[in-house]
Amino acid sequence: MLCEKFDNPGKVSFTTIPTKLDGDMTEAQALTRFAKQAIELGKLQELLSAAGTHALLVVLQGRDASGKDGAIKSVAGAMNPGGTRVAAFKVPTPEERAHDFLWRIHKQTPGKGEVVFFNRSHYEDILVVRVHNLAPKEVWEKRYEDINNFENLLTDNNVIVVKFFLHVSKDEQEKRLLDREANSEKSWKLNPSDWTERSFWDDYSAAYDDVLERCSMENAPWYVVPSDNKWFRNVAMAEVLIEALKPYKAEWKASLAKLGAEQKVALEKIRAESA
Repeated sequence: MLCEKFDNPGKVSFTTIPTKLDGDMTEAQALTRFAKQAIELGKLQELLSAAGTHALLVVLQGRDASGKDGAIKSVAGAMNPGGTRVAAFKVPTPEERAHDFLWRIHKQTPGKGEVVFFNRSHYEDILVVRVHNLAPKEVWEKRYEDINNFENLLTDNNVIVVKFFLHVSKDEQEKRLLDREANSEKSWKLNPSDWTERSFWDDYSAAYDDVLERCSMENAPWYVVPSDNKWFRNVAMAEVLIEALKPYKAEWKASLAKLGAEQKVALEKIRAESA
C-alpha cells in the first residue's frame, strides 16, 4: 500500500508521515500506472452501479491547497459521471445550523449503486469548530462518537466508506497558494482566509491527530496520502479504492448474472405470449 492506513483506535501522530513520496516511480511511470488503474476503477464502479447492492462514499479531508479538487477531478474522472457525484460542504447555512450537525451530511450520502465524493465533510464540525472555538468543548467532544455511530450506520447499510487525508507540507502549501496568485487561470481559487488559516497549522495538526485516533475503524478506515506530488497522490488513492471495491467483484458479477438470467426468462415469456 502506497499510503498509511488507520483502521483501529490508537495513538496517532500523522505529522511523522512523509508528505512527499514517489513509490519508487518516476512521474511518467506514475501516469502510466494511473491510466491502467483508471480503467480498472471504472470497471469496478460500473459493476457497483449495475448490481445496485452497495454504495461508495469517499471522504476527502485536507488543509487548504492540499489538492482535494484535483484529486476528485483525476480519480472521480475515471468513473462514469452518471453514477458519480460530488458533495462539497462549506460554512453551514442558517437552515443547516438549525439542525444537528449531521443533518446536512446524511442527505448527501450515496444511494445503492452510487459513488459520492465528499469535498470536506462531517469532520469539519470537529476540526474547524475546535480550532476556532466556535462551540464549547463539551459540544464538539461528543461528535467523535456521533460520527463513529453515523459511519457504522452507513456501513451496516452496505455503504463502503473510505476516508482520505491529503497530507501536504507547509512549504508545499505556501508554494501552491503563491502559484494561485501568480496564475490568472487559478486566481478564482484565491481565498484570503487560506493564509490566515496557516497560523493555526499546529492546532489543526493536533485536531487531525485526534480525529485519526478516535474515528479510525476497520469498516471506515482513514488513509493518510502523501500529497506533495500530485501524481503520487492520484496513484495512491486509486490503489486504495480498487482494493476497497475488489472484494465485492465476484458478488456483483453473480448478482448481475442472476439478473440477466431472470431478464432472459421474462423476455422469452413476452415473446411466447405475443407469438
